[in-house]
Amino acid sequence: MDTARSQNGVPIRLTGERWFHITEGHGELAGHYFDVLETVEEPDAIYEGEVGEMLAVRMVEPGRHLVAVYQETSQDDGFIVTAFLTKRLGPIQRRRRIWPP
Repeated sequence: MDTARSQNGVPIRLTGERWFHITEGHGELAGHYFDVLETVEEPDAIYEGEVGEMLAVRMVEPGRHLVAVYQETSQDDGFIVTAFLTKRLGPIQRRRRIWPP
């Protein structure tokens, strides 16, 4: 298990169980473990989710973005829910942008 610091300074865990979930549903991410953590630490933008989660977005190559979905459960703990690659940012960008303000 590794952690990344969110823009709020909260340690965000990426557990083995979550990584298995991510790679089972999104096999193209199998070699991108540290990219997921880096997306939480150094996103291009963060958007509000539907039920308290945050969506950190970072471009990994022109026209392709990595989205790491995570929750901050307290000021001292949080976890990555899932992650995926997308070429379509429109649906995400229609959400409220949290960061940068």
